[in-house]
Amino acid sequence: MEAASPAGPGGREPHAPGSASLLLWIKGRLFTWDILKTIALGQMLSLCICGTAITSQYLAERYKVNTPMLQSFINYCLLFLTYTVMLAFRSGSDNLLYILKKKWWKYILLGLADVEANYLIVRAYQYTTLTSVQLLDCFGIPVLMALSWFILYARYRVIHFIAVAVCLLGVGTMVGADILAGREDNAGNNVLIGDILVLLGASLYAVSNVCEEYIVKKLSRQEFLGMVGLFGTIISGIQLLIVEYKDIASIHWDWKIALLFVAFALCMFCLYSFMPLVIKVTSATSVNLGILTADLYSLFFGLFLFGYKFSGLYILSFTVIMVGFILYCSTPTRTAEPAESSVPPVTSIGIDNLGLKLEESLQETHSAVL
Repeated sequence: MEAASPAGPGGREPHAPGSASLLLWIKGRLFTWDILKTIALGQMLSLCICGTAITSQYLAERYKVNTPMLQSFINYCLLFLTYTVMLAFRSGSDNLLYILKKKWWKYILLGLADVEANYLIVRAYQYTTLTSVQLLDCFGIPVLMALSWFILYARYRVIHFIAVAVCLLGVGTMVGADILAGREDNAGNNVLIGDILVLLGASLYAVSNVCEEYIVKKLSRQEFLGMVGLFGTIISGIQLLIVEYKDIASIHWDWKIALLFVAFALCMFCLYSFMPLVIKVTSATSVNLGILTADLYSLFFGLFLFGYKFSGLYILSFTVIMVGFILYCSTPTRTAEPAESSVPPVTSIGIDNLGLKLEESLQETHSAVL
């Protein structure tokens, strides 16, 4: 009998099983509905951040208005009027007064971390370079992963670390494109102070995001936003009076400046409102990787609004970041159970219960005799 031809019936060669398995893996892991939805939500947040960056740049370059704390204060006021008021009309453990009575000091610390993270990053631009801010701001991602490991018991796989490295490579490509395009025109007057401010701001962002993920998944989105709105308004209002009252007094208000403030506040309000929804279905780390593209959106808009020079490296950077983001989302992280003590708990039944137990034992003995 002749051996069967490897080409199979009709002389056609079969598909290689390796390539077929790879295509099935890519289709089943990288292009699922959940991943596509996560990508869309992440890019929506990036566009919100892009909106805040563009309006802030317009205020600074066209109208010489540098009031980041005032802009944040307006956003916290919107959160207060929406979500804090919502908590005030709830009952039971979701009521505003009940939450303040039980956890007021925790939310003061959370509000402080959130306000100062925003302020330190913006303030760092006055001391250091754009490149330093873009690179060192990524320091928040490993800090966030470490905090998630110890606080949220998140456990990562090798592919997650590879995905983060790919995303950071994309950020490096973006910074290189900035330098080649000539955007690195600010040498900074005290680079060390600026770099320290960026690292502190990125770390505080990580703390705020981990707390946000915990509260959103364990408690509620409304509680997080309501408490941040309440204490963010108080803290940013006090800091506003201390550090920016002269800058605010020097603003020559007109409808264009007012419109830019409104646009910034709406973009920031949408960012704060939608980010908990995205974190609830993904994770804080995943969201932070997704919004790395926000600077690229700002650059693309800047080509038309501010006359930036185009570089093909921007497209490459966007592609690399998205590949890393998709890789990270392709494999879910797992949650480890908190370690329990190996020592069994000591229980005490008390004198009354001891007597009851003796009585039950006597009754069982009497029944057995009968």
